Amino acid sequence: MRLPTWALPSDTLTLRQRRIVLLMAMASMSAAFTNTLFTQTVAYAADEFGIATSGQGIGAAVVRWGILICLPLVVLADRRGRRPMILVVAWVAPIVCALGAIAPSFPALVATQTIGRPLGLTLDILIAVIAIEEMPKNSRAFATGLLAMFSGFGAGTAVMALPLADLGERSWRLVYLITLIWLGVAVALTKWLPESQRFEKQYTVFSTRHLRKLPALRRNLGRICTVVFLTNLYIATASIFQNRYLKDARGYSALLVALFTIATSLPAGLGLLAGGRIADERGRRILGATMVPLGALLMALSFVVSGPTMWFVAIAGGLAFGLSYPAMAVYRGELFPTHVRSIAGGIIMTSALIGGSIGLIGGGYVLDTGIKYGTVMLWLALGPVIASLIVWFRYPETAHMELEDIVPDDVDTPTTR
Repeated sequence: MRLPTWALPSDTLTLRQRRIVLLMAMASMSAAFTNTLFTQTVAYAADEFGIATSGQGIGAAVVRWGILICLPLVVLADRRGRRPMILVVAWVAPIVCALGAIAPSFPALVATQTIGRPLGLTLDILIAVIAIEEMPKNSRAFATGLLAMFSGFGAGTAVMALPLADLGERSWRLVYLITLIWLGVAVALTKWLPESQRFEKQYTVFSTRHLRKLPALRRNLGRICTVVFLTNLYIATASIFQNRYLKDARGYSALLVALFTIATSLPAGLGLLAGGRIADERGRRILGATMVPLGALLMALSFVVSGPTMWFVAIAGGLAFGLSYPAMAVYRGELFPTHVRSIAGGIIMTSALIGGSIGLIGGGYVLDTGIKYGTVMLWLALGPVIASLIVWFRYPETAHMELEDIVPDDVDTPTTR
């Protein structure tokens, strides 16, 4: 069967590039599972431990603050190589996350995920870095979307395991044990993952030229960090409290929650592929500036309406976010030179998680006062709307450009053998 054009990259990939995409796709599934695990199970763990909505928000925020663990690891990836750090976190993250299965208390569960989840996030950052460095210029956004789609499969695995939580008050722990299956991905990466060619041939120390570029790097970091902060102020809050909303406000069982999540996420996977192809061919900026606010508003409306309408607007919102994601995510690597690409990704991820933490804590307290979910989500959706204006007026267009053209710092770095 021949795939449609929108489901294929614009460039013909080499054997090495195809192998790297396959390995990174597998790693994306592992990273997404560890990153989704706490989000999907926190409502059920809270029931066993007697934790209120505000307590769940605080716990989720604490887990996000574990991002500080990422920063020294991504610095090492810029100094020692992408491959060694990918292997470390691919092995350790599933093991640490699985410890949640034996957590004796809610703080103990939060502690395990505060370490395990950031290791998964580190893997996610380095996956994006090595993919951007290895892909040809007209396929970077497509590869980003493809990896995000496989990431969705990994997150979907956590969602599909959620019905186990209905077996009993303590049965949510079984979902944490499933994390150990991702050790198989660590084995594959150990055997077959090569080092990034750009890293192998880049300058490994700062030069005076690098120092002269720091103000421009700070400007790029500033605009991207602001956008991800505002966007995740909403997205993190909506994703964490969606299960609680469906469970409490709509009376959904764990099985029905899982079905809703899968049904509303699958179209987003198609959006990721189509969005990546559109971003590579037509440009990143307009896609991000239009689809991000549309997706946020539609997803917020899913907390207001009920019945089939709730499913429809959630599907439409997920599709809009899927279309926008490759365009927005690829900027995180394209606007920075090789010698700081990983640490830039870590700082951007930190900004996103700070925004998410503020949204979670604030949203949790406001929801505990009795204010409706829909009201809270519609107000938080202003964050992505403001972020879209920054994208439109302040982001450059990077489609059809080599990384060395986007960031002249790397102009002397050979990229092929």
